[in-house]
Amino acid sequence: MAESRLTTPSFLVLGIIDKLGEASPYDVKVEAARTVAPFWSMPHAQVYAQCDRLVEAGLLSEDRQAGGRNRRLMKLTAAGRAALEEWLADPAFVPVEARERGILKLWFGARPEVHSPVQIAEHHRTLTDYEQLAESVGALLTRGQREALEFGIRYERMMVDFWQWVEQRGS
Repeated sequence: MAESRLTTPSFLVLGIIDKLGEASPYDVKVEAARTVAPFWSMPHAQVYAQCDRLVEAGLLSEDRQAGGRNRRLMKLTAAGRAALEEWLADPAFVPVEARERGILKLWFGARPEVHSPVQIAEHHRTLTDYEQLAESVGALLTRGQREALEFGIRYERMMVDFWQWVEQRGS
């Protein structure tokens, strides 16, 4: 698989398996949901498809556990580690694709006075969750993990501020 054919989901899988040491596709799915889902979601089926592609490309090795469910355990190969390291070192900018359903609804004519209170409450709830997470485990996180969590905190603050602005404009 050429480097140009690797996608962000490919690197998500490589990164999680690197952090875990070895993992089944199910382990990758669970760890992605537990860690990166707030800022990068990946459908369950895509995890399995990426694992298959990366094994086929020689970026992951695969061992099947004998007996039982015949579970697949994958590890990064030297080529997989090199691809992940190259991706991590690449500072290229890729524009953010904000996929906020509430904003899309506003664009198509949804009533701000109906949506603003819900959006404010939900973004405030998520903000509180992130702030509590930072307080409870922030010291245990790597610098990059803490910075990603800080992104979440700042994003949720911005969304609360935005929806409050939308709500106030209707007054």
